[in-house]
Amino acid sequence: MPRTDRFLDIRRDPHSDELLARGGDSEAHSILQRAGFIAVVRVHETYHRAPTCLTEDDESRLATEAVARLRVAGYHVGCDEDLDTDSRPASYLPLGSSVARLAERIRDATTTEEAADALTELTAAHDGVLAALDEVLVATADFHDGLGGPSDQYIAQRLRHIADEHLRVIRGDLSYLRNKLADRHAPHPGRSTCTGEVPATERERSAVCACPPAPRTLPAPPPPVAAGLRH
Repeated sequence: MPRTDRFLDIRRDPHSDELLARGGDSEAHSILQRAGFIAVVRVHETYHRAPTCLTEDDESRLATEAVARLRVAGYHVGCDEDLDTDSRPASYLPLGSSVARLAERIRDATTTEEAADALTELTAAHDGVLAALDEVLVATADFHDGLGGPSDQYIAQRLRHIADEHLRVIRGDLSYLRNKLADRHAPHPGRSTCTGEVPATERERSAVCACPPAPRTLPAPPPPVAAGLRH
């Protein structure tokens, strides 16, 4: 059975004439956002709309690009006839994929050194991920300083507060954990790597490796029989 979250609709609402995209999973939502759509989060649904103040032609170009990008990623997209396209643009891994790779490295780590190496990419003082995130927050604050709107100064102050307080705490905690792991020099007890070798002291020469046997799991007991069903 096909997954329903691989299907989307991008159409103009017949009542409001708004350009809306509905359906899809979190990956599809990211593609829509990169195409220019804005997420609208409701209690039972997350859908996407075009930015305000666009001309109808600009909305159509935005939607056509989204249809093309989604189909390249393997989604089934239903759309209005004027938004359909045979274009298939080249796709590239987003920047977040490189950061997510660190999570895979930590999940696969078998020693504290391997976990520390992955965390180093986050916590490195000059060019770590968190240092770069700090630069992004400060640059966004500087951008709002120059906008001149009534709330822009507050937003700039809020962003600097996040960088100076919240991000600093996260960076400090992760740096501490990284250093502790780097000093520990220990294998992870639940992630030892099987070499398939039999030690010379093994009496059972038919053994294929020195790994301890997997814990034995007892079968679950049958559910109790209701008194009225007993004879």
